[in-house]
Amino acid sequence: MAIFSPIFRTSLVVLGLAAATAVPAQAPSLAMLDRLEKGSWQLRERGKDAVLQTMCLGDARRMIQVEHPQSNCSRYIIEDTPNSVTVHYTCPGAGHGRTTIRSETNRLVQIDTQGIAGGRPFSQAIEARRTGACS
Repeated sequence: MAIFSPIFRTSLVVLGLAAATAVPAQAPSLAMLDRLEKGSWQLRERGKDAVLQTMCLGDARRMIQVEHPQSNCSRYIIEDTPNSVTVHYTCPGAGHGRTTIRSETNRLVQIDTQGIAGGRPFSQAIEARRTGACS
């Protein structure tokens, strides 16, 4: 049987204690999106009057995938700060995108999104504003 040096045994003990007390990393929470008011939201291309989309918003995470509303997409959070989130997502067979949502207030956000949908590129700068309760 091999005899280990005292330094080697001490190193093993220290490594074992460090592993036992390691704290698991927490996934980003996208808390900024949770602060947005629920209700009816209008999405307009920045600088234009026409409404692109109106959505009854219960979960603001829906704004991440404006071009890919299906739910079978995987997401990778790139940035998660108190006033901004950036997410890359991939939707098998439908495309992918990268969206940044910047909060001005809990009733007004700026959305920049780009990617591929239906085999074609898209890029949009959108202002989303809460307009009232859902009807």
